[in-house]
Amino acid sequence: MAKVAFLLAAVLLLGFVSVSHATQGTATFYTTYNPSACYRNQDYGRMIAAASDELWDGGKICGKMVTVRCVGGTNAVPNPCHGGDITVKIVDHCPGCNGTLDLSREAFAAIGNPVAGKIVIDYNPA
Repeated sequence: MAKVAFLLAAVLLLGFVSVSHATQGTATFYTTYNPSACYRNQDYGRMIAAASDELWDGGKICGKMVTVRCVGGTNAVPNPCHGGDITVKIVDHCPGCNGTLDLSREAFAAIGNPVAGKIVIDYNPA
């Protein structure tokens, strides 16, 4: 009986623990998509991003998919987040970036207000 109670308690506790381990960072946006450090002049659409130096790792992040969510603002713009997640493909390097990810304008606008210019994000490998 004690084992059953222990197992039940463990299952309930695990239900309260999140298995998602999002990393927090910041995002900015850019508007010129080609050429890119990963794919030169190939067009990979508009749901794309450039990786900052901290993520670049010699280009190993090229082609990786990342899920991004706006979680707050970095300045006084009211309501910088639209809610929801987006998934972007890393296609470029953003050396000396002012954020963790530099999203395409379209990707940024899908989750945040472009007037904000920079937002706080949670991101995960997709």
